Amino acid sequence: MDRLLTYAEAAELLGTWSTTSGPRFPRRLVEERRIRFVRVGRYIRIPESAVQEYIDRRTVEPVVIRGRAA
Repeated sequence: MDRLLTYAEAAELLGTWSTTSGPRFPRRLVEERRIRFVRVGRYIRIPESAVQEYIDRRTVEPVVIRGRAA
């Protein structure tokens, strides 16, 4: 079973905890329905796998030109 993360824990995994956005970034992702989340009573939790999926979808691979990385 997936671990359910708070906004603060999700922000830490996303690397936004130490920046000015902190837990606001994952909160915005939930509000805009850009990441999966779970309602537990009145609380919102984000599955750890959803954070990893979000990171994987946003990962940009390097461009290869003539057999080498650009």
